[in-house]
Amino acid sequence: MHLPLVFFLPLITLCHFPHVVAPSSPSSPRVLTQGSSLLVEKKHHLISSNGLFTAGFYEIGQNAYCFAIWFSQPMLNGNHTLVWMANRNEPVNGKRSRISLSKRGNLILRDVGQRIWATNTQSNSPLQLQLLDSGNLVLTEFENKSYLWQSFSFPTDTILPNQPFTKDTVLISSRSSTNLSSGFYKLYFDNDNVISLLYSSNEVTSVYWPEPYLLTWEAGRSTYNNSRFALLDSKGRFQSSDNLTFITTDYGDALQRRLTLDVDGNIRVYSLNKRSWRVSWQAILTPCTIHGICGPNSLCTYSFESGRSCTCPQGYKSKNHSDLSFGCESTFDLSGHHKKFEFIKLPHVEFYGFDSIYIPSSSLKECKNACLNDSNCKAFQYNFDKDKGTGSFRCYIKTLLFNGYYRGTHHVTYLKLPKNDVLSYNQHVANNVLDCSSSMIQLKRTYEKKSANGSLKFMLWFSIILGVIEVTSFVFFYYITKQPSGTTQTYLAIATGFKRFTYAEIVKASNKFREEIGRGGGGIVYKGILPDNRVVAIKQLHEAIQGEAEFLAEMSTIGWINHKNLIETYGYCIEGKHRILVYEYMENGSLAKNIGGNQLDWQNIFEIAFGVAKGLAYLHEECLEWVLHCDVKPQNILLDASYNPKVADFGLSKLFQQGVKENSLFSRIRGTRGYMAPEWVFNLPITSKVDVYSYGMVVLEMITGRSPTYDQPSDDNEMLEQKRLVSWLNEKVHRASECLTETQITELLNPMITGEYEIGQLNNLLKVALECVEDDKDARPTMSEVVKRLLHLEMEV
Repeated sequence: MHLPLVFFLPLITLCHFPHVVAPSSPSSPRVLTQGSSLLVEKKHHLISSNGLFTAGFYEIGQNAYCFAIWFSQPMLNGNHTLVWMANRNEPVNGKRSRISLSKRGNLILRDVGQRIWATNTQSNSPLQLQLLDSGNLVLTEFENKSYLWQSFSFPTDTILPNQPFTKDTVLISSRSSTNLSSGFYKLYFDNDNVISLLYSSNEVTSVYWPEPYLLTWEAGRSTYNNSRFALLDSKGRFQSSDNLTFITTDYGDALQRRLTLDVDGNIRVYSLNKRSWRVSWQAILTPCTIHGICGPNSLCTYSFESGRSCTCPQGYKSKNHSDLSFGCESTFDLSGHHKKFEFIKLPHVEFYGFDSIYIPSSSLKECKNACLNDSNCKAFQYNFDKDKGTGSFRCYIKTLLFNGYYRGTHHVTYLKLPKNDVLSYNQHVANNVLDCSSSMIQLKRTYEKKSANGSLKFMLWFSIILGVIEVTSFVFFYYITKQPSGTTQTYLAIATGFKRFTYAEIVKASNKFREEIGRGGGGIVYKGILPDNRVVAIKQLHEAIQGEAEFLAEMSTIGWINHKNLIETYGYCIEGKHRILVYEYMENGSLAKNIGGNQLDWQNIFEIAFGVAKGLAYLHEECLEWVLHCDVKPQNILLDASYNPKVADFGLSKLFQQGVKENSLFSRIRGTRGYMAPEWVFNLPITSKVDVYSYGMVVLEMITGRSPTYDQPSDDNEMLEQKRLVSWLNEKVHRASECLTETQITELLNPMITGEYEIGQLNNLLKVALECVEDDKDARPTMSEVVKRLLHLEMEV
């Protein structure tokens, strides 16, 4: 991983409050013993023996306090820096609030007698609460000197040097610089054992670090160690079990440090220098790539001089001028006839994610019409794909406008607006900057006196009731006049290349999933019959984590792939958590079921090898979208009534659950044991050569009838020595020098293969397969080269 160069930037501390807690009074205890309390009015604190940290009640707003830990020394601006809070989402009053250590060993925070927070601990041993020099607040048992509870195990948005970051650790950012309640960003170890950053709001949840479009190894991470442990040491070195490693720019012993997930969704390491915090490392150098930073329908801009700012594009206005995370809302209604709308061009702009429809090799007119005909379309992205030889344009239909920012020259977004707004557009983004001003937390409690004006209350309730009636009437009218969704369904079918089935149609076609014809890591396959009497295979994928937009984008890619040696997809179903594919039924099932029988003759074997090679070559080099199969194996090669091969499950690796399901093969290492290329195992760059390796293993299995690993007697027949299929065959071919004799062929050839074989063709096919399974990917041929060699062999016979 290439770590960013980080400049030392003077930053204001996390807390910007005018109400700084007074120094600890002389009567403040060093420890809190059982039966004792700290009172908010007395301003009693616990202080570490080195004086570096203080724990107690900290005022975070008007009449709002949290029980917290902070650096004792104030910064140059007079503020303290908080590193932990017990009750960040439920502050307590400045009167009659206390934290107590009960005689049974439970640490309890109360607000006017109401229990707000507790450690939920108990012990029969004597206990005390103490603040250590490390900043760790601990409940210590005297007898065994162990910690019954510690604040290091429950961080808020900060970890301190030598504080473990584990699989159970989660950092959550604050809502804003003045509101310390839980915000939108989370740092955690995901199910693939990788430290990740997540944006999560009521509308959207998405991982944005490491970059979601990169494979794990491309981001410099590893999924192989499931210990899930990370640590920032006191010198400034960070090391993690997922290979995330960095050293701060001020590496050394002298400074105090903290690692904080800031309100803007970025992770930074801060170093204390002359009562000021300076950034010594940060994860993300381009702030606008952080998801959700400006809210929906908003554009993020950044400059070194002015920092980050958020703007609303033409036709949109800010939702909340005091909080930029609320984003923007439209000033118009998207419903109505498509002739009412036109587009404005936003050069270099991308709205990441939420592509409901993907159209490869699209013209600008096609893309515009696709958006105009979709009432949910807010914009479309029209990018030039410079990586495809002669180049082509791609169309992405956007139903949500999130994560908008200015990117590269190849990205253009066309915003859908009423024609009147388009006419008034002056070719510049509307200068409607959201202002993030200060806001203080004001708590109202039952013991505070309240007063209200009766007339004002009446008018307020009358307005609310009238508003509810209006909204109800509008919803009722909308559903009465709503047009059927047939047009949308038809368009989806055109965009993806095949039909979208309802789940009810799938259940009926499969006779309630009665006849199972196969299963694997991706899902279970059932036989079905469509209303037009076509016999189909219905594959029910394991529960997916993908949203509808991502699934449709992948299905759109598959819909444009067409080759006689690739399985034909008829349609799909996406409802709720259901992700189902409908494709052609193959009478003779999978190659795996036929290798062990006596149905195949040598000509079948050769034609299957030739056909599969042509299908994979098309995926790698000829189709519009570059596709890696990643799981070539006999179970994914299907045979029709004449034993013609068709490759199945191509391009589906992104559609499967990427979690930890028992049979899932697509978490980090993609493929099936025995057919996987060494690149997967040794975390090397993944190219089309991984499919070449798997193809070679399949051909060797067809020739020999042996699975990739097997028990083979040793030469002295005294013991069974397990050898890999490749090693055994290489040894046979090496001994034969030029060509295998008929005796040697009889020894290695699958005895279930019927009919005669052509000895020269067999020898050459075997050599091609062994070249495909070379450990060095550069020594393997491409699939197009394999096709040329097999074509030459076919013509010689």
